[in-house]
Amino acid sequence: MWFANFFIAGSITMVLPFISLYIEELGNFSDEFVQTWSGWVFGITFVSAFICSPVWGKIGDKYGRKKILIISAVGLALSVLLMGFVTTVWQLFMLRLFMGVFTGFIPMSQALISTQTPKNIAGQVLGTLQTGSITGSLLGPMLGGWIADSIGYATTFQFVSITICLSAIIVYYGIQEQRIENDNVDEKASYQTKEVLSHIIKHPVLLMVMIVSLFVQIAHFSIQPILSLFVGELHGAENLALFSGIAFSAAGLGNLMMAKRWGRIADKLGYIKILVFLLFMAGLVYFPAAFVTNIWQLVFLRFLLGVSIGGIIPVRTAYIRQEAPIAMQGEVLGYNTSIRFLGNIIGPAMGGMIAGAYGFSMVFFVTSGLLFLCGGLMLITMQKNEPAAKQVPSY
Repeated sequence: MWFANFFIAGSITMVLPFISLYIEELGNFSDEFVQTWSGWVFGITFVSAFICSPVWGKIGDKYGRKKILIISAVGLALSVLLMGFVTTVWQLFMLRLFMGVFTGFIPMSQALISTQTPKNIAGQVLGTLQTGSITGSLLGPMLGGWIADSIGYATTFQFVSITICLSAIIVYYGIQEQRIENDNVDEKASYQTKEVLSHIIKHPVLLMVMIVSLFVQIAHFSIQPILSLFVGELHGAENLALFSGIAFSAAGLGNLMMAKRWGRIADKLGYIKILVFLLFMAGLVYFPAAFVTNIWQLVFLRFLLGVSIGGIIPVRTAYIRQEAPIAMQGEVLGYNTSIRFLGNIIGPAMGGMIAGAYGFSMVFFVTSGLLFLCGGLMLITMQKNEPAAKQVPSY
């Protein structure tokens, strides 16, 4: 499953650096049009993913997750293959929407491995599994940029569909799913939805962490669809897809290097303290990106962004798991996932529209402001709820 996640994450991120450049090739469009539609094309995938992910989860519970993983990989491969033949922006937009129906391979794989793994080593195993997708995300943009510069954008889409199919083959032949029957009644969900929502609302720190999840995703994804255009403005047209890939991958490198370390630090010092620190750090890193004058300055700041954003994700999840009772943890984490998808939808659209109307620098200013605001609100909430916020899990 590690290799399947590696190929899925690597394949999908191969095409991210040049989506906006691909849109430019589809017609004689203004810069404002390309920047705005880059945001919509990038973000529309998460709309259908937001709607369909819970449905696939229910089907997987009933019929087995291995089958859903194969369907997901084949659906993704077909979507990406057809993107190589589009002739209009609307066709690309609709295929990205269709692609979202099958998005969720990696979360589904985590659910599969979780049910097949003894509880006492589940965290270690799932942490190892996550490195597969991070490694793929790290290598994908650079490799995709190099391939696109070599054989063209359309052909790259067709090539990527083949590597996605490898994941389906790996799952089909390499994974043996065993249906696990849970005999422990205490571990079954026993809370109604209104009780879960009431628990979240009555715990201000938990509620704020989930709100922060939304704005972190908005901030992180606001620059994604127009990053390659910004790289083009800094570096020029030569090997643009490759350098866009390097800029994308720099954040992945920082994520890969520091995510587990931030988790260990937060285990000792408290999750909310580290979360506040990382929010301010991310806001501080985003701000100077508006003033960079060459590609390597941007790459360095993207690396630092990956260090901070990469720490926010595991620390946030660890706190939610700590704060929510065992019987409702799955549903609470489910709401958090939905909120993150909502941020994935809003962020690219917002970033594209701001860049189209006010320029690239304003995207960095707004994003930095959002992260500082989140850090401030999180700090105030922590101080008003000291016992809950400072609680460190005991082992």
